Amino acid sequence: MKLDGPVTGGPCWTELGTSDLEGAKRFYADLFGWRPETDPRQEAGGYTVAHLGDAAVAAISPRYQESQPVAWNVSFAVADADAAAEAVRAAGGTIALGPMDVFDVGRFAVAVDPGGAFFQLWQARAFPGAGLFNAPGALGWVELLTRAPGPVTDFYTRVFGWTVNPSEQYTQWGIAGDDFGGMLTLDEKFPPEVPSHWLPYFAVEDVDATAHAAVAAGGSMLMEPTTVPEGPRIAVLKDPQGAPFGIHTADEEG
Repeated sequence: MKLDGPVTGGPCWTELGTSDLEGAKRFYADLFGWRPETDPRQEAGGYTVAHLGDAAVAAISPRYQESQPVAWNVSFAVADADAAAEAVRAAGGTIALGPMDVFDVGRFAVAVDPGGAFFQLWQARAFPGAGLFNAPGALGWVELLTRAPGPVTDFYTRVFGWTVNPSEQYTQWGIAGDDFGGMLTLDEKFPPEVPSHWLPYFAVEDVDATAHAAVAAGGSMLMEPTTVPEGPRIAVLKDPQGAPFGIHTADEEG
């Protein structure tokens, strides 16, 4: 990821909705060295912010309803959540929740793109988003897996003004050419039940060692460690509760 901090239109935060808060806290603390801090306020609902040093890097929270899948979500920074929500609707997406205030830290909405992938809009107030990117244990890349590459490319460029760097195998998203993520088409190689979704990738020092540590801790591999041609070494894992996430070599872009 060429971005090193929250930028309007770019990814600014990622959070996990899980069926086992304490289990997820242990798993990711052991895997990435995170220090989780759970908000003690009852109205916070167990929302837990993970830190590396003093920097907030991600969040873990209980699912807010049983129908919510166990999954990682990606938030994108916007200057005005209400205006961004209207832009989502105008471009062919929908708003599933909000916009609404979160204490004094910001205003957010949950959106759905035309291919069915959920993502979040974040208007920062007291909390701008992750305080660290690209370092081991921190967010380093975000990837959209979709069955509707044409419509969603048009959608995201209209909503966020992203630049698009396409190739035959892969499309990369950027802010003024600074790439932060990509898009992969869910073709026949993927089971039909896999929904369109955003997938965060976390930077690690050693992809192979981290992948095997995840499996030893009760997770599994969806894609074994592999080196992308002219790119980094990556793997896609699943935590013990079933949430997929990616990892990539820390000193290389995802």
